[in-house]
Amino acid sequence: MDRRMFVRQGLAMGAGMAAAGSRRRDGKVLILGVSCSPRKGKTTATSVRVALDAAKAVDPLIEVDLIDLGGLEIGGWQGGAKPTEAPVLNDDFDGLLPKFHDPALGGLIIGSPTYFRSMSALCKAFLERLAPLRSPKLLLADKPVGALSVGAYRNGGQELVIQEIQTAMLCHEVMAVGGKPSAHQGATLWNAYNDDIMKDEFGVKSAQLLGARVAEAALTLGE
Repeated sequence: MDRRMFVRQGLAMGAGMAAAGSRRRDGKVLILGVSCSPRKGKTTATSVRVALDAAKAVDPLIEVDLIDLGGLEIGGWQGGAKPTEAPVLNDDFDGLLPKFHDPALGGLIIGSPTYFRSMSALCKAFLERLAPLRSPKLLLADKPVGALSVGAYRNGGQELVIQEIQTAMLCHEVMAVGGKPSAHQGATLWNAYNDDIMKDEFGVKSAQLLGARVAEAALTLGE
């Protein structure tokens, strides 16, 4: 290949990438936040909202939506069943699933409290019930996913919960992302102020850094 042909091919590739970016920028990029605490509207939901607000501030294209699982009945996955043959559990999950089929979906932020240094039972059930998104096509593949956790102690297992969430979501072939420094793994918050999580300045900052990172990754991966 001579130099002129190499330059022409490079210019053509660049034009193609620019066109793809232009097509992406014609539409919104949705970041979904999921609060997996049984306590509706409390510290985990507030923390996820903080992360979503930071994500929205990154670019006018970003739109956000909070799914608060508090008060909902969501059963775990039925072992041995195929995702396409999921039994009807008559719970609240089926009403949530369409949100994950939105073609504008660009990324996820999933939050859970830490109970006994692990994710909540509600979070585990929710993650299990996302199984239909893996078949017949991996609908969440290559989408950035960030995780956060709220604990009763500063070192109450938050990073373990983040790792559990990321591990489960890797089954969807997502891009697991952390936050910007100093929230490399994800956001860790400490509920030390009678449910006023906003008083945890370090934790709130980590949620903001996570939200911004997920939004930036969603924009980049969507180009």
